[in-house]
Amino acid sequence: MRRTSAPGRRPQRVAEQIRQVAAAFLQEDARDPRIGLVTITAVQVTGDLQHADIRYVVHGDDAARQQTQEGLDSAVAAVRRRIGQELRLRVVPGVTFTLDRGAEHATRIEQLLSELRQDEGDGQ
Repeated sequence: MRRTSAPGRRPQRVAEQIRQVAAAFLQEDARDPRIGLVTITAVQVTGDLQHADIRYVVHGDDAARQQTQEGLDSAVAAVRRRIGQELRLRVVPGVTFTLDRGAEHATRIEQLLSELRQDEGDGQ
């Protein structure tokens, strides 16, 4: 008897597998000099597994981010090919790379909270 998982869990499992494959590819095999130090933070896969949005963070200024995005955009076909080789899927999902600004937002919020605490301490 073959064990199957609930349909809602499969996209999560596939997303995690895609994250691992994409991260390994970028770390080991990406030859584009525009791709700097990139960390894959998450992958969101549509329920029908037709598309994967790979979220990443890159360290550096806006110019480095733009350059990295261009490098990742040019590597989409190679990443998709690697996903197809590594994972056993009927259809290899289309891939896009999206800059994850969550860490930037968290840092900014922490900075604002720190300033508020400091202002409250000065006013007393």
